[in-house]
Amino acid sequence: MNHIISTESIYNDQAENWLRSEKILLSDYTARPIVLQELGSVTGQHLLDIGCGEGYVSRMILDAGAASVFGVDSSSEMISQAKSVAAELGLHKAIYEVSDAVTFNRYPRTQFDQVIAIFLFNYLTVKEMTQVMTNVKSLLSPNGIFIFTVPHPCLPFMRNQSPPFYFKFGDKNYFEGVDVTFEGRIWRRDGITVPVRCVHKTFTHYFEALQSAGFKKMPSIRELAVTEEHLTLDPEFFGPLKGYPLHLLFKVQANG
Repeated sequence: MNHIISTESIYNDQAENWLRSEKILLSDYTARPIVLQELGSVTGQHLLDIGCGEGYVSRMILDAGAASVFGVDSSSEMISQAKSVAAELGLHKAIYEVSDAVTFNRYPRTQFDQVIAIFLFNYLTVKEMTQVMTNVKSLLSPNGIFIFTVPHPCLPFMRNQSPPFYFKFGDKNYFEGVDVTFEGRIWRRDGITVPVRCVHKTFTHYFEALQSAGFKKMPSIRELAVTEEHLTLDPEFFGPLKGYPLHLLFKVQANG
């Protein structure tokens, strides 16, 4: 029987390869800048970052004028790095805590202006994801915004196991693979790779989970991919992904 390594162990072991102060990972180019665009002005806002990792995005949010950012992640090593960098930079408005996103309930505020979950739900089952979304709905201010990104559910079935991003779907198809963990890897531009995983879901599951969580309005959705700007910057690195749907970004309002 194959031993399944916990997500916490994966990120504890790889924490140093995630620590960065500038773009280096593939999704630092193809996903995270779009999250920041969709957040819009964060001046004076209080944000919740679920699955915050080592704090790369939360630091940029604070630099953009947020009043505070509270980050939660299950990896103790990632949170340790987030705290260390925040202290080094004097970012006293950043608070980080180690915890499971599904069960965590010790929030420093009763409401947040915006909540982000960047590549969190690809580590959770449909049931776990729905619970987190329900928690998010209860924590958002009446006019609050929830933004999350996930790997595009079609990507594992469209690409071979080759750089700079892939998931192994084994003998499953798009519908059979629901809640099955697909192991994968994603590359940094310096050639270092880090393991990632995707607990597969279909498009339908994301919509159903949002509805079950109490969100009434339709989310806006962006399919994220390599752009011409990326190809001009580094054709060798980004070229193999040209034309593939890499990620999904969902943005949904709390009210309505």
